[in-house]
Amino acid sequence: MSEKTPPAAGPAAANAKTRRQVMRSLTMGAAIIGASLFGFFPVLRKWTPRLRPPGAIAEQDFLAACIKCGQCVQVCPVRAIKLGDLDEGFGVGVPYIPAREQACDFSCDAVQCVLACPTGALAHAVSKKEEVRMGLARLDRPNACLARKGEGWKGAARPAPFKGLHRYAHIDRWKPVKLADYPYELELCDLCVRECPVPNAITLEPLSADPADKRRTPVVHQACTGCGMCEMICPTEPASIVIDIRRQWGDA
Repeated sequence: MSEKTPPAAGPAAANAKTRRQVMRSLTMGAAIIGASLFGFFPVLRKWTPRLRPPGAIAEQDFLAACIKCGQCVQVCPVRAIKLGDLDEGFGVGVPYIPAREQACDFSCDAVQCVLACPTGALAHAVSKKEEVRMGLARLDRPNACLARKGEGWKGAARPAPFKGLHRYAHIDRWKPVKLADYPYELELCDLCVRECPVPNAITLEPLSADPADKRRTPVVHQACTGCGMCEMICPTEPASIVIDIRRQWGDA
């Protein structure tokens, strides 16, 4: 008994196969294009603006120049510099500083991250800390500010489990101390001024002409470099004072 030969595929079957191939090709192409564009979106749409380390050149130039070597991370004495996560497109592996978690305290000599950068993404021309401009501090929540309410502060500025570090010159400027382990006892909170590493960057100014009025308001001056120390050490939650990334003195 001979086997029957299956009938040849007709035009309808051939067309269906062709459509499936075309759909697979389109789907694969869309996936490839999507994966490629993933790197662009966070940069172009500014989904993840970041505070860059001291000396960082203009953002687009910085992203182009940074080779993500991590040298700046290795030399930072307070471990303030982190690397971008996978959701940051072309920002993956690019260094940034999460000021509220760990600020740049500017107490390292010669700004070590700038010296460690091999490409100029962190400008080697910067020689003075006062010339480094990361951003600018701004009183974001004036009604929460303890100084403006005339209130003091007792205890750690950022209690445990906070892990942020600060180097106190009167203790040992080379040995960082956990903020959670350092108690304060202040009649009037002046932490943003007291611990600012840049002279004359922030001052406390009276809110009224009444000598009996203890209330003061933080005023940011041109010397501010945007290091983030004031944002990290502010005891209110969230911080009353924050850093406007890349903002320059005189910007609207």
